[in-house]
Amino acid sequence: MDSDANALLHGPLFSRRMPLDRGNAASRISAYIYGNVLVLAALVPIVTGPKYVGIAIVLGTALSTFVAHVFAEAVGHTVRQGTPLTRAEKLAELRNSVPILSSAVLPCVILGIGWLGWLEPRTAQLLAEVAVLARIGGIVFVIGRLKGERPGRTSLVSAVALTTVAATVVLVKVVLTH
Repeated sequence: MDSDANALLHGPLFSRRMPLDRGNAASRISAYIYGNVLVLAALVPIVTGPKYVGIAIVLGTALSTFVAHVFAEAVGHTVRQGTPLTRAEKLAELRNSVPILSSAVLPCVILGIGWLGWLEPRTAQLLAEVAVLARIGGIVFVIGRLKGERPGRTSLVSAVALTTVAATVVLVKVVLTH
């Protein structure tokens, strides 16, 4: 792997000294939001049982959203630039879409714990929903991180407010649709 591909795949995600450029940061935060909102939307209507906790629905939602997002971003890039994507640009689109996949990891682990019987399935589902709500509130910190900023009191207040709004949206959805 050449140094450009290595830098693309392994930095600056892990570096505080070199924040992402605005375009990559915007793509990643967009993917983060898509993933979390759609995973939460998939979790809320799931009816759990002793043998069914909805892992396949959450994974399917994340995977299909990932593929659709990469495809849409690639098509959009091609239209904007007027040329097909290079190998490096394709890798960048894939990498920038990974937050969609990561949005399913923790909820699936929690649902898996419910499937194993270590938690009641309904409790596992509620914990998975709370985890996604926390990730949605955490978007404030992700945006700050991608911009190279340190979190502060304003970040915390904004995260709590965003989580409250997301929880309210979910509550309204549950009340209106169940």
